[in-house]
Amino acid sequence: MEQGLNVCDTKLQKAPSAGSVTRSADNLKPQSRETRRPAGRIASAVRIAGLYGHNPKQNNLLAGLPADDYDRILPHLELVPMPLGMAVCEAGVEMEHVYFLTSSIVSQLYESRDGTATETAVIGHEGIVGVTLFMGGGTSLNRAVVKSAGYGFRLKASLLKEEFYRGGALQSLLLRYTQALLTQMSQTAVCNRHHSVVQQLCRWLLLSLDRLPSNEMSMTQELIGNMLGVRRESVADAAGKLQDEGLIQYTRGHITVLNRPGLEERVCECYAGVKAEYDRLLPATLRNR
Repeated sequence: MEQGLNVCDTKLQKAPSAGSVTRSADNLKPQSRETRRPAGRIASAVRIAGLYGHNPKQNNLLAGLPADDYDRILPHLELVPMPLGMAVCEAGVEMEHVYFLTSSIVSQLYESRDGTATETAVIGHEGIVGVTLFMGGGTSLNRAVVKSAGYGFRLKASLLKEEFYRGGALQSLLLRYTQALLTQMSQTAVCNRHHSVVQQLCRWLLLSLDRLPSNEMSMTQELIGNMLGVRRESVADAAGKLQDEGLIQYTRGHITVLNRPGLEERVCECYAGVKAEYDRLLPATLRNR
């Protein structure tokens, strides 16, 4: 499998954080009593304006928080670039941060001793990387790797735990999200064991599309094979069938979905089961972005 940038024990290049923007604003010349901005909502707007179009509320979990809870963690969120292949965390290594994804997609992988890997879950703007930190396990058997480049906001593990143990809205959201993630993992195991490669590829494409802003993605057959735990030749054959049916167009590692309803008819029941569980567990405000 291709080696990516590992950030578990390294420092990312600093991007503007919500907290740093706030400090810059606080250093401006004091305003008069009549024009001084009120605390709270306007302060939050100043922080977001300094993030160059990247808004923490592009993550569904953060968007679903009540205003007071959101404002409490906003100064501690740090915008980070997440390039393709970046290892967000390695198996058996406790993370120092959790990642609220916005425009990137992370693949959760299980790697065996012989070096082969299989994708167990896909995480995008609907969720968070690092559930083991607040579930009490500390480390995980899974490796998390960026499969679609973009951005996210990271939060120190200690701060996430502190907020989680308050027992408020964030705790509730994270627990429901974790249940949905476990559903996806178990459904993926069933799908990989009992369904055809064509059906698996359809499921994989639809889960990716749900987390992308367009119907296009860059992905080689070899990488898809690694994700699904099948040979590259099997992926090529499955992709060829979907292309012959007019559902996708595949050219040199670039996939364009031409007919999503057709994919949904071709896919096994696993995709609908996972989607239904996410819809049941997470508020409608989180799904309708």
